[in-house]
Amino acid sequence: MADTVNLIETYEQQFSLVTAEIISETNKLNRLTGHEKQQATAKVERLIQEANELLEQLELEVRGITQKERDKYQTRLKSYEVELIKLEKDFKKSRVAMSYNSQLRDELFGNDDAQSVEDMRTRLLDNNEKLEKTTQRLDDGYKICLETEQIGAQILDDLNLQRSTIQKAKDRLYQTNEELGRSSRVLTSMMKRTIQNRVLLIAMGLIMFFIICITLYFIFRPH
Repeated sequence: MADTVNLIETYEQQFSLVTAEIISETNKLNRLTGHEKQQATAKVERLIQEANELLEQLELEVRGITQKERDKYQTRLKSYEVELIKLEKDFKKSRVAMSYNSQLRDELFGNDDAQSVEDMRTRLLDNNEKLEKTTQRLDDGYKICLETEQIGAQILDDLNLQRSTIQKAKDRLYQTNEELGRSSRVLTSMMKRTIQNRVLLIAMGLIMFFIICITLYFIFRPH
C-alpha cells in the first residue's frame, strides 16, 4: 500500500513538471518563427501526450488502493484532468492565433490595398469571436459532463449502499427462517412428547382402574 502511494506521488510530481513545461513552451510560441516554432509545437504535442499517459498511470494506481485513500486521489486526479484540458485548449488557441497571424501577414505583404486589410481584420475578428463561442460551448459541455459524472457516481454509491442493505436484510431473513425452522422442530418434538405422555397417563389410568375393579371383585365376591 505504501509503495503504491509513493508511486502515485511520483507520478503527480512528474505531471506537475510536464504541465509546467507545457505552459512555458506554449508561451514561447508567439515569439518564435520558422523551424524553431515547428519544433516547439511538436514538443508541446509530445508533452501533452506524456501528460495524458501519466494520468492514465495515475488512474490505474489509484484503483489499487483502499476506498478511503481512493476518494482523495480521485478528486486530485479529476483536477489534473481539468488542468490538462485547459492547457490543451490554450495550446490550440495559440496555434490558431499563429495561423491567423501568418495569414494576415501574407495578406498584408501581398496586397497593399487598404480595403483588403480591413476585410482581413474583420474576418479575423469574426473568426476569433466564433472561436471564443466554440470554446465557451466546450467549457459548458465539459462542466455538464463533470456534473453528470458526479451524479452517476452518487447514484452508483447509493445503489451499492442499497444492495448492501438488501443483502443484510436477506441474510437476516435467512437466519430468521433457520431459527423458525429450529423452533418448529422443537415445538413438534415437544408436542410429540406431550401426546406420548398423555397416552401413557391414560394407559396407566386404565390399568389402575382395571386393577381396582379386579381387587374390588375379589374382595366383595360371594364366598
